[in-house]
Amino acid sequence: MMEQSPQFEREVDARGLNCPLPILRTKKALNDMASGQVLRILATDPASVRDFEAFARQTGNQLLQHGEQDGAFFFLLRRK
Repeated sequence: MMEQSPQFEREVDARGLNCPLPILRTKKALNDMASGQVLRILATDPASVRDFEAFARQTGNQLLQHGEQDGAFFFLLRRK
């Protein structure tokens, strides 16, 4: 368990999916969320780290945290 992990309202499990599916699933989930809510994404695609950094920059959603845990990458995005 990680200490002080921010709370999140929804989670997208994109493990086993390759680009661009994790981003597409994330966009879809964010569309159903309110401003300020936090989405957690799990992914195994190594390119997803770069993809989510670019996605956050391009969309204005805030990438709060990302890292690796239990063999998967995780991302916490706050909806703008």
